[in-house]
Order: sequence, then structure tokens, then C-alpha cells
Amino acid sequence: MANELDDISAFVTVARAGGFREAARVSGVSASGLSEALRRLETRLSIRLLHRTTRSISTTEAGTRLLERLSPALAEIEAALDAVHAETDQPAGTLRLNVPANVARTVLPGILPPFLRAHPQIRVEVTVEDSFVDILASGADAGIRYEERLEQDMIAVPIGPRAQRIITAAAPAYLAAHGRPAHPRDLLDHACLRLRFSSGARATWEFERGDEVIRIDPPGPLLIQPGSACDLLVEAAAAGLGVVRLFEDWLAPAMQSGALKRILDEWDAPFSGPMLYYSGRRQLPPPLRAFIDFTRTPPA
Repeated sequence: MANELDDISAFVTVARAGGFREAARVSGVSASGLSEALRRLETRLSIRLLHRTTRSISTTEAGTRLLERLSPALAEIEAALDAVHAETDQPAGTLRLNVPANVARTVLPGILPPFLRAHPQIRVEVTVEDSFVDILASGADAGIRYEERLEQDMIAVPIGPRAQRIITAAAPAYLAAHGRPAHPRDLLDHACLRLRFSSGARATWEFERGDEVIRIDPPGPLLIQPGSACDLLVEAAAAGLGVVRLFEDWLAPAMQSGALKRILDEWDAPFSGPMLYYSGRRQLPPPLRAFIDFTRTPPA
């Protein structure tokens, strides 16, 4: 059985590497050893798995089907071995997260530094994307999104603040020159600094007070795509160019300094905070398990 698993591993390594030389470099097994293992496997199965030429190799139809069936199983084996290692030693490896800009700006700074100090053998890679993504296809171990944008069939756990708000603000000079809006519809007569999604659609401004919900698409001189460029919206608003509407945590420094003043605050209903989500179809990699445990019981 052990020899069969070794031969199967050799096949997967060669198929993924696209050649014996590269597979030998990756696996540490000689090219001749890999070739012999593949020959044994093909003989045992009585079918050719790879097309070989002097310059390259490619999987046959049977080889492609076998590779597709084997890859998830081998991933499970690797995850299981990692989990055993995690129980006997410090968790190690790379944790890949896909998060929206607001989370990268206002949530992760309070979590990642102490997490990395507690787990010095873990490396974290963060990709910032505000659009909907398939985390498995993107190569991420987990994503962070809000409930309405979570992928289906995923396990989700709370992370960061359990309630957040999106608030509206403007510079004192702007309000002095143009007046203070008393109702969300008044913003239709104001210069509003807006966000546009990667699809090209503008982010509608939604206000809620009690059972009343109002959605507007106000005009404005500045339109940007979400991300770190949101800082540009804040700076433009502080310079008196118009009204801005963003996460409360993002606007907090400008509010505290007096550069911006909050308006229409009675229309800013709280909503649920972000969720860390991941697939439950495979055993968790040790870095992700450590991160989940840490977010549940962060150090004082």
C-alpha cells in the first residue's frame, strides 16, 4: 500500500509540474525514480496516464480524470497531517485572507498584530477586494464579508465589532456655505462624494429610521472605486468639496479632529458586523484554525 501511494504521489507531482525535471526539483526525488514510479502505476492500472514527448508531458484522458479525483483526496491527507503537526507543535504555514477595504482598514489592525505575535511561525497574506469572490477559486483560506455577501454553503463566524454604522458627514465650511441637510432627500441638492463598484454601478446611499427606508442616488463631483482610495473621499470632504458617507470607523479620525461634522445621524441604523467565512468541506489548515481560535478568545 505504501508503494502504491508513493507511485500515485509521483504521478500527481509530474502531472502538476508538467515534466519530470521540474517534478524532481519540487519533490526531491530523481527524474528516473519518478519515471519508474509512473511506469509501475501504469502497469498496475493497465492504462497510459501521461503522453510523453522529448520536450513535454501531458495527461491522457484517463490521466486527467484520475488527477481530478486524486487532488481533493491528497489535499485532505495534507491537511490531516498538518492538523496532527499542529497538535504537537506550534501551528505554522501561510494564512491567506480575502477581505474588503473597510475590514483591512478598521478591523484587521486590531487583530493581526497580536495574532502574529502569538504565532510567530504563521505568515499572513491579505488580498483586499470589495467585489464578491469565490474564496476557494481565489486561493484564499478564508474570506471576510458582511452577511448579505457571504457565499452559500460556508461556515461563518463573527469577527471584529458586532455592530457597525455607515454615517454621513461634511466639513463645517461646506455646511456653512450650503446649509445642513435635514432629510436624506435634501442631499439630492448637495454635492455628494460617491463610491462606484468595479462593475461600474454607483453605490446607492441607503438611510433607515424606524420602519422607513430611503435609497437615493445623489449627484456629486467625485466618484471613486472602493479601496484605499476611500481616503481620497475623506480628504475631499474635509476640504469642503461635498458630503461623504462611509463606515463610521473610517471617518472617526476626521470627526475627532473636527475636520468633518456628522449629519443626519438619526438615519444611521446599525447593522451586523463582518463575518469570517470558510469552507466546511475540508479539514482546516492549522493557520486558519489558530486564527479562528484567536478571534474567539483574543488576549486581554
